[in-house]
Amino acid sequence: MLAAVPVAAPPIDRAQMPVAGRVAYLDTALMSPLPTAVVAAMAADAEQASVRASAAYEERWATVERVRGRAAALLGATVDDVAFVPNTTTGMGLVAAGLDWRPGDRVVLAAGDHPATTGPWRAQARRGVELDLVDPVGPVGRLPLEAFARALEAGRGRVRAVAVSWVQAHDGWRTDLAALAALAHDHGALLCVDAIQGVGVVPCSLAAWGVDAAAAGAQKWMLGPHGIGLAYLAPPLRERLPVAVPGAPRPPDAGGPDPATSARAHEPGALNHAGIAGLGAALDLLDGPGPEAVWAWVDGLARRLAGGLAALGATVLSAQDGDGRSALVSVAVPGLPAPEVRARLAQEGVVAAPRGDGVRFSPHAWNDESDLDAALAAVAGL
Repeated sequence: MLAAVPVAAPPIDRAQMPVAGRVAYLDTALMSPLPTAVVAAMAADAEQASVRASAAYEERWATVERVRGRAAALLGATVDDVAFVPNTTTGMGLVAAGLDWRPGDRVVLAAGDHPATTGPWRAQARRGVELDLVDPVGPVGRLPLEAFARALEAGRGRVRAVAVSWVQAHDGWRTDLAALAALAHDHGALLCVDAIQGVGVVPCSLAAWGVDAAAAGAQKWMLGPHGIGLAYLAPPLRERLPVAVPGAPRPPDAGGPDPATSARAHEPGALNHAGIAGLGAALDLLDGPGPEAVWAWVDGLARRLAGGLAALGATVLSAQDGDGRSALVSVAVPGLPAPEVRARLAQEGVVAAPRGDGVRFSPHAWNDESDLDAALAAVAGL
């Protein structure tokens, strides 16, 4: 159970978000507006590349390793465990494509999970890999450990990996990764996690939880730009995971972990330096208040929003209490299809996203009560 940390005001300064006050932006689960500090960091890196070109190379590499350290702290990992990747799917694909599959090997997935999570594993069908799907339970779409246990038992001795989104993108169900990792390991399987809907908003301890691999793009809860993300590869997995596409050697004075023994061996030959600079500025913003304060604020907003929407007659499709809850609040408005609800909210200056039968709201640590008030007033007027 995550401890609550009292927070009196948004932990991230709303002045960092030019969108604040223009609209009630409640769609971080799709993408975060770029904070001004992130834009400035990316512009500064581009200027260095323009004005100094190769003369700035060592400084840019120093930024890479500084940001790697920030990222490792956010993930609950060491710098050796972290690789920069373009996006979540690439990070998941490093493992899915890299394992030494045998025909008849099995992977356990959650039915209805995001394509970034399932796609890299489904692609292994050409190598004889078979899939077992765990069906969500109940209107909230819970993924109980018992369901995973049944799938692992049914494929005993043949399941090589369990792959799941930490937080389900459509309804926000959050899986207990420590418990699932223990269960997977008891059956000789890896736990590989799409962490994009949790990292940056929910405190994270991948190494302590026993997760074997995880990936997350920066463009959502990490407040970063598109085109850059993080992959976490635990040491035991790295020892058995071949490098699919060896990258170019880094500069000799770049510093940081040895590419031959660290997750960095799986990075592309040319890194997205501007994206990494922007991600670094975003992680600095998150690191200011700290993960617990960020989560306490966002959890409070999400609970109030869910309660207010339910009071207006909407059906809440997301967990509202317990460890299954997250920063995502999905609701169905009786008599109105989700795309129409989203469009009518947009007319009132409220930004949310249709997902399946529901409309998904997702506040972050810079949102405040005024954004929630606007959303509730807009739903009341439907």
